[in-house]
Amino acid sequence: MLDIKYIRENADKVKKAIADKRIDLDLEELLDFDSQRRDLLTELESLSATKNQVSKNMPSLSPEEKKTKLLEMKEVDQKSDGIKEKLKPVLEKYENLMGLVPNIPSSETPVGPDSSGNVPWRYWNRSLGIIDPTKEPEKTKEIPTKFDFPVLDHITLGKNLDLIDTESGVKTSGFRGYYLKNEAVLMQYGLIWHALKKMQEKGFSLMVPPVLIREFALFGSGHFPAGRDEIYEIGNPGALETEKAKERQYLAGTSEPSLLAYFEGKTIDESKLPIKVCGVSPCYRSEIGSYGKDTRGIYRIHEFMKVEQVVLCKAETAEGDQWLENMREIAENMLQDLKLPYRVLNICTGDMGAGKYKMYDIETWMPSRKDFGETHSDSNLTDWQARRLNIKYKGNDGKSRYVYTLNNTVIASPRILIAILENYQQKDGSVMVPDILRPYVGKDVIRPAQ
Repeated sequence: MLDIKYIRENADKVKKAIADKRIDLDLEELLDFDSQRRDLLTELESLSATKNQVSKNMPSLSPEEKKTKLLEMKEVDQKSDGIKEKLKPVLEKYENLMGLVPNIPSSETPVGPDSSGNVPWRYWNRSLGIIDPTKEPEKTKEIPTKFDFPVLDHITLGKNLDLIDTESGVKTSGFRGYYLKNEAVLMQYGLIWHALKKMQEKGFSLMVPPVLIREFALFGSGHFPAGRDEIYEIGNPGALETEKAKERQYLAGTSEPSLLAYFEGKTIDESKLPIKVCGVSPCYRSEIGSYGKDTRGIYRIHEFMKVEQVVLCKAETAEGDQWLENMREIAENMLQDLKLPYRVLNICTGDMGAGKYKMYDIETWMPSRKDFGETHSDSNLTDWQARRLNIKYKGNDGKSRYVYTLNNTVIASPRILIAILENYQQKDGSVMVPDILRPYVGKDVIRPAQ
């Protein structure tokens, strides 16, 4: 959420952000409701001031004058009640529109309509290291894993090696359902353990946050109102424990909303910043917006496991930018630990969320797709989320400011298993286990059952 004073004074910038991010919002309508809101609040304040003045003067008035003033105050109360009734729908519309106002993207963010406008700016594989496509464009063609035999996709490998069962998953869970089995289970939890240890070593506090969350958390993170269709709502509130718990509740699509909501309404001392937290949780997404995409396999599914990192830092552009890069490096290190080829994209305006100031995606090479697939997402939202959740810090100068918030995927599974299985497949149909996962899997190679 942006400050309304900023919106008024920078209407052209906000309009451009609305257009560039393809947000369905009429800024003039918002500004009109803001004007109505301010006029009505001014009237209320004037009437309240009149009442206060009369109350102060009342002891010095004669009985007859008091009687007259009390009648006048009844009229003031009636006027106030009438204005309050007018104010209710104006405030509701104003707040709904304010919830749609996007953050202003950074100057480094490319302007584009959708994913076609995203800009690759960094590639890596184990033999070449980091490649800058602007300096060595030809070398980017050497990034993908090379094979001298026909490549199998992760579903075929998973079935042959008894690692993945989508047929039983669909039977049990419905469309996009799946079972992970045997060594795939050990790989998934080995990845999570490796990620958690890495985050702990980097000074992040570890959390298992709630997955069942209230609406304010999703509004605060920016997943509501625009992303409501992607969120599962609990449909049986009567089964919950208390009357209060019968309010609407949802299954989180990432631990980001829960991690942010932990700090809702708090004012943090500047000496405590940055705050670095890492959550591990199951995640649930309806994927309504992806109808017809990636219907085969476990690339786009309704439930998965993820380790997510969130940072709260001072409201300084340079510090926010630095944390965005630091978190990207952590995600890159995870893929380098796994020795998986990848690229980093600078995400364009039309493909980033409303609250994003700057965003990177990391895509890992997936041989059966003959392309890279998204496995990590790294975002700086400046104070856009903090304003929605009222998260502040008290500076050394005594002033309170909203924190900057950032988030990034450390690892998400089972999507990352696609890249592991397909890049590590061998000619005989087996799959090599990445070095860092061998202690968890208990073997170097996964072979078909004899």
